Amino acid sequence: MRVSIVAIGKNRQGVFKDLYQFYATRIQWEIQLIEVDVRKTLDWKKQRLNETRKLLSSVPKESVMVILDESGKLLTSRALSNWINNQVDNGAKDISFLIGGAHGLDLSVIRSRSLTISLGRVTWPHLMIRGMIAEQLYRAQQILKNHPYHRD
Repeated sequence: MRVSIVAIGKNRQGVFKDLYQFYATRIQWEIQLIEVDVRKTLDWKKQRLNETRKLLSSVPKESVMVILDESGKLLTSRALSNWINNQVDNGAKDISFLIGGAHGLDLSVIRSRSLTISLGRVTWPHLMIRGMIAEQLYRAQQILKNHPYHRD
């Protein structure tokens, strides 16, 4: 299985990139980070729409999409692991996690999303989310192997 993290902005260096790398190198699934740059506009709604469209065009074909949004469903790590396992059992070969920019994603243009999740009701820096998702993917993999990394 291949996992894609499709995100707005470039994370050139620093602790957020280090956090992502720390977990991404431990994940046994094929993982790729697709960083998307979009020219800034003064109108934040137009910016959000442009970013969402650019993200969607960068998602690998046939990929099951997971949208990260503050209004999304709150899942436990075990529930996310079970969801991933069900997708694989149903033939999914690629799962993409979409991370918007500072203004989030325009959910009105995302038609075929299969799951919208939230990492909590607080706001996180969008560059940090890459590392947080990588950690949850590593954790999901360990749960599926019955490894003691995760404790309920």
